[in-house]
Amino acid sequence: MNRITVPIALDERSYDIYIGSGLVADSLSWQGLPRAAAAVIVTNDAVAPLYLEALRSQLLPHYGRVDAVVLSDGEQHKDWASLNQICDHLLAQGCDRKTVLFALGGGVIGDMTGFAAAIYMRGVPFVQVPTTLLSQVDSSVGGKTAINHPLGKNMIGAFYQPVRVIADLDTLDTLPQRELSAGLAEVIKYGPIADAEFLSWIELNVDALMARDKAALAHAVQRSCEIKAWVVGQDEREQGLRAILNFGHTFGHAIETGLGYGEWLHGEAVGCGMVLAADLSARAGLMPADFVERMQRIVERAGLPTVAPKLGLERYLQLMRVDKKSEGGAIRFVLIEALGRAGMHSVDDALVAQVLEAHCG
Repeated sequence: MNRITVPIALDERSYDIYIGSGLVADSLSWQGLPRAAAAVIVTNDAVAPLYLEALRSQLLPHYGRVDAVVLSDGEQHKDWASLNQICDHLLAQGCDRKTVLFALGGGVIGDMTGFAAAIYMRGVPFVQVPTTLLSQVDSSVGGKTAINHPLGKNMIGAFYQPVRVIADLDTLDTLPQRELSAGLAEVIKYGPIADAEFLSWIELNVDALMARDKAALAHAVQRSCEIKAWVVGQDEREQGLRAILNFGHTFGHAIETGLGYGEWLHGEAVGCGMVLAADLSARAGLMPADFVERMQRIVERAGLPTVAPKLGLERYLQLMRVDKKSEGGAIRFVLIEALGRAGMHSVDDALVAQVLEAHCG
């Protein structure tokens, strides 16, 4: 498969996303990166046995030393302790501000490595090597980095762009099916918010995606990255348009935090959250009822939950008020205004209560 390149245009912070099979083993993937005396690969104990040595062997010709920091796997470890583990290594090994960090793993690893790169010596370069579908289509692109806090997901972080993203589709071969489904949630998201034709394509190809057909996956990753690049290029720091990328996330983050990080995967919570946000779009008079049914069908076909956990209305509202899109304590939702167009809306708590009553199991 030929390498697909999707550019992210951000002036002096511009970079490329490479998409294709065999990219980790391709020496061309690693040419032209910042040079340094040392590189540090940050990964986790699930990914390290699969890809750490392959990446290290590719980096050794370019760097005098290639270290590795292997963290515990899971959303519950996206915290201060893991971030400190990265910083402890960088300081103990005398890493300087030219040291290049490589995030080898899913969204948790990418977010934490990017945050460490943003704060170590006030900023060192880093490269994203996403190994999950969710990270390839979403979290590795756009420069959002963060850790979780017990009171809210991704509330402590920074906007900090990588210098390159290497999305090797072959790493998806070893992905558990549950993780693949979780990634499909973020693929599905791009249809209703920005591209109605892409939503139709997903409906036609969801079975191929679930079966890991490489051509289908390549198109899904490419189109998702193109849409995200278009959004981020206009609104890097989420002052307006970029907020549409959070369709389903206000409900989703509440589910993740309310159940305890790691109980549901991020993509599972977002998939369910999109069904709730679609229903809220309908109840707010923006979309017809059949849109809700359409979203529910496609989320189910992707192997994702569509029934939300019973946390209680007050707990949901409390969690959703601790959200980066909230303003002055008012909850703001990304709602679909027309297929392929989304916007930010404040709605009455009574409408939110109706949605939760209809969809909580």
